[in-house]
Amino acid sequence: MTVKRDSFGRLPDGREVFRYLLRNGRGTEASFLDYGAIWHGMRVRDREGEFRDILLGVGGAEHLPENPGHMGEIIGRNANRVGGAGFSLNGIQYSLGRNAGGDFNLHSGPDYYGRRFWRAELPREENSVCFSLHSPDGDQGYPASLELSVSYTLSEDDLLSIRYLGISDRDTVLNPTNHAYFNLNGEGSGSIGGQYVQIFADCYTPTDSSSIPTGEIAPLDGTALDFREERRISERIEADFPPLRISGGYDQNFCLRGSGREERLAARARSEESGIGLELRTDLPGLQFYSANSMDAKGIGKGGKDYGRRSGFCFETQYYPDSVNQRSFLSPILRGGERWESVSSYRFTLERRK
Repeated sequence: MTVKRDSFGRLPDGREVFRYLLRNGRGTEASFLDYGAIWHGMRVRDREGEFRDILLGVGGAEHLPENPGHMGEIIGRNANRVGGAGFSLNGIQYSLGRNAGGDFNLHSGPDYYGRRFWRAELPREENSVCFSLHSPDGDQGYPASLELSVSYTLSEDDLLSIRYLGISDRDTVLNPTNHAYFNLNGEGSGSIGGQYVQIFADCYTPTDSSSIPTGEIAPLDGTALDFREERRISERIEADFPPLRISGGYDQNFCLRGSGREERLAARARSEESGIGLELRTDLPGLQFYSANSMDAKGIGKGGKDYGRRSGFCFETQYYPDSVNQRSFLSPILRGGERWESVSSYRFTLERRK
């Protein structure tokens, strides 16, 4: 295993961004940035033995402050939407910014964790990099001082694990995720419509027109969201189905099988063209499957590439959206002094020609 650090360039304000690269004995490479704790690259072999980078990402540090679609960023304190841009905790009402054109807060912006520098460490005798962030009381509108760390580990058999650890001094909300965009044919190769997805969920959370959950848990049976059997992403993405019309494609929370915080198989994806596949496991109850319906990164992708609509897909592990306001959903509240941990792992596979 090889671990390296090099310069990724400088932000427009002159601050330098460093890249951390993990390489295993197979030659598989995963790269990360200390800005946003971003998962920036994932180079794996295709069935012809050639390496493909299957993660979308900006081509240079100068584009990081505008990073379209939060490519590869760590999202926190709370991923996804909070209805009404606020919540009540221990009898106190907290207000968050309305940052996405509606009466809600998205990804805890506008002061995103993914647009900050994180402290990087390389643990001894481990094939990993650990990023840590101090979030003070009142940060983004949330109560309590929070210490958050995110560790990325690459195994010799192509398993990339993301381990989150959070500790706060008082009760707060904690629901982080990673916003990586995958294209299993390689970043910048066009639409992901022909790639296959399977999601291990029987239900989803219906929403209103602003994508805020209604509180209902609805079955997937007979809907265009049913990925219990493997399907091409493009197969039903244009179906006349309200959730797809609201989002312009897939951008829904799936209620994963299992209970509470037990580890579970969440999703699989694969490409017939490249032979590259991935399998996701997590101990969180929800998965946001997003088909990059709003992606518009012209000329700022890797190598100056354009990333357009549906040029990647996201598997975002999470508590259900707006769970801080929905009593029937598993709670994202972290109690003061308690230790919160979560692991999501992505195994990259290769399908040989038959």
